[in-house]
Amino acid sequence: MKDLNLIGIFKDKLTLSKLTFLTNSPLHIAVLRTTTHSPSSPPTHHHLTTLLSLGDSSRATASILTTALINRLHRTTNPYVALKSLFTIHHIIKHGPFILKDQLSVFISSTNIGRNHFKLNNFNECKSATTWMLSAWVRWYASYIENILHTSKNMSFVISSLSLTFLEREKQQEMISSYINFDLIKDFASLTRVIEEMCKVPDNILVENDRLLKCIMEALVNDYLSIVNEIVVRVVELKERVSLLSFNDSVELSNELNRLMSCKEKSLQLFCVRKQKESVDTLWEMVEELNGEIGMVSFSKQLGRKSCNGTESARFGDRVLRTGDSVKFASGRLRLK
Repeated sequence: MKDLNLIGIFKDKLTLSKLTFLTNSPLHIAVLRTTTHSPSSPPTHHHLTTLLSLGDSSRATASILTTALINRLHRTTNPYVALKSLFTIHHIIKHGPFILKDQLSVFISSTNIGRNHFKLNNFNECKSATTWMLSAWVRWYASYIENILHTSKNMSFVISSLSLTFLEREKQQEMISSYINFDLIKDFASLTRVIEEMCKVPDNILVENDRLLKCIMEALVNDYLSIVNEIVVRVVELKERVSLLSFNDSVELSNELNRLMSCKEKSLQLFCVRKQKESVDTLWEMVEELNGEIGMVSFSKQLGRKSCNGTESARFGDRVLRTGDSVKFASGRLRLK
């Protein structure tokens, strides 16, 4: 394993030497420095900041940098390089300038391969037990980031970005209140899928001694808190509309609430967070309450229908002839003798 790491580090130095002669070398060098072969060491804050700064100069440079980063991800067989490439993409999504995020969106739009945008479903390095376990992390992390990009595109904002200001939150709540029920439930379902994807994180037996995996988990915690806030805003709005939901909307929403509740135990194990713990606890309480309210409203509506049906049946029964009832006929010819 050590020999492989040394070979990887040597390859990085050799590539850096070659890049000094290229026109766009600063961009490629920035990508290489954030995605080195060095095991366990995450990209430094300095290198990440430099990369974001270079990618913010023009649309052309942002495109070149994004392409270089994706190519680095596709061509490597080293799980550390793949994880660092994905971590860098994740960092761009969360902290990058609009122009870089936009180029990632362009990449997603230009791939016609379903949701497997990074083409890492079959990534597997079996040279050691460690690389085999890290390969599982690569496959999961790629799927998670694809989910983030796909969901953000559908919802028209980056769901894992930094916390919104008070004014931005007020504007968002006003916008959400104007959604029709179908779109509101669709948003809720999309956010639930992100939580589900988070909970598929591989066994964290390596996390304790691996700084890169620790950084990935820290990024995941921040995403979790951000998404919890997004879900809470929508649950508050849905609670206001419970009595107005159609039967089909109620059934679909109840299914999505149950899917989210199935993630509760795993998410609480993964994200033992102190900051914003109140909002996390509030989420699960509100989800249970909303599901209960949907059940009560649906039961009341069904009871109301049965009551109406019973009344109609009674009225109809009054109009049905019973044995022994006398009947008057207008025609005397039909009079019984």
